[in-house]
Amino acid sequence: MRGVRALLISTYDLGRQPFGLASPAAWLRKSGVEVDCVDTSRDPLDDGRIAAASLVAFYLPMHTATRLAVPLIDRVCRVNPSARLCAYGLYAPLNAHWLRARGVTDIIGPEAEAELVDIATSRLPTSNSQGPEPKAHGPEPKARSLPRLQFVQPDRAGLPPPARYASLRMPDGTRRTIGSTDASRGCKHLCRHCPIVPVYRGRFRIVPIDVVIADIRAQVASGAEHISFGDPDFLNGPTHARRLVERIAREFPGLSYDVTVKIEHLLRHAEMIPVLRDTGCVFVTSAVESIDDVVLDRLRKGHTRADFIRAVALCRDAGLTLAPTFIPFTPWTTPDGYVELLDLLDGLALVEHVAPIQLGIRLLITAESPLLELLDIRRRVTEFDHASLTWPWRHEDPRVDALQEQVMQIVRAGATRPRAEVFSAIATLARAQGGFPPAAVRTPAGAAVPYISEPWYCCAEPMEQF
Repeated sequence: MRGVRALLISTYDLGRQPFGLASPAAWLRKSGVEVDCVDTSRDPLDDGRIAAASLVAFYLPMHTATRLAVPLIDRVCRVNPSARLCAYGLYAPLNAHWLRARGVTDIIGPEAEAELVDIATSRLPTSNSQGPEPKAHGPEPKARSLPRLQFVQPDRAGLPPPARYASLRMPDGTRRTIGSTDASRGCKHLCRHCPIVPVYRGRFRIVPIDVVIADIRAQVASGAEHISFGDPDFLNGPTHARRLVERIAREFPGLSYDVTVKIEHLLRHAEMIPVLRDTGCVFVTSAVESIDDVVLDRLRKGHTRADFIRAVALCRDAGLTLAPTFIPFTPWTTPDGYVELLDLLDGLALVEHVAPIQLGIRLLITAESPLLELLDIRRRVTEFDHASLTWPWRHEDPRVDALQEQVMQIVRAGATRPRAEVFSAIATLARAQGGFPPAAVRTPAGAAVPYISEPWYCCAEPMEQF
């Protein structure tokens, strides 16, 4: 559309080229809107690009991205006060009150493409298109409408090439250039700690296979050798997943990929494990979170400690790497329980499978979190902190908070060290702090496994990251 220029900004998307810019860019360009995309995790944003925009839209898929957007939102307001400001993505409706206070006039959820077009072409008045302003503390917000979009192939023009993003590190020391895409959005499940739940409320959307394949084809042409799927759970739609990966194997022989799958789904759809392996999947990320059944029940994860151990065995027997992620520091963590987690990972030969940062993650309680349903959570949190966009909490046992801080110090200091060395340092600290005797001779850490150079974490973050 003549005279309309949209500036789409991503601040952080786990080291991947942001799908959340490429998809709305395609919609906007098809509508005649001139689009400028900036990923500030890779390139600086100069004032000239801000001044040239009539619409500035911030993509907020996670807490880190939202926090990093703070100075940029303020800067846009100073440089181009006449621009219409929009925020979209998972964390936009969760933080609507805070965003509006900073000058953002349009708040859209993660299914944002059509509404962004309407805003850019002035078919919507300046407003919160998601309805009434959410509160920072309601544990059960009303389900917001989620449009059913006719997805189109993302347009990645103007974004840095895949080679400038995180890479896949293989056990033999080689690296592969990563592309990324989504085969679905949302999730059928209702885990209490997950930021997807307050927005999607158990709903998910399938992206047509032809659209996904076209996006992969374009990224392969740009140098991608591996595709990292951003789906919250790749097996929410197992039939769709099978058809997609079988087509990938036919059309892109030699292309590898990784997916995220719940422990619950790995067990329920165990027949998919060899299918994933045979079609090029090199590892599966699974948000295990805890090995304590009480904690798992409170998080409403849908699996048990025994289920996790069984999933490890299934994946190992099939020759598929399982990369578990954790939230080891919660209000229910005990020093004994933390050592027990480390001992189990050691005993299962999973030390190489777990990024060290996963051993220092602290439970994040964001605006509208269903965790606030729990009385013991409400008792532990203080006032909502608008600076961090979280409900701060402290453990009733100060040793646990101190341990978490010390673990994170080890993780930061060991950023370039082998995983087994960092794990050993953490285990030595935890045993000493908890009054445990030094560990016996440790089992081998296990063979090296493929992993992405930028660690994965989403609904929990390291304490004092900012």
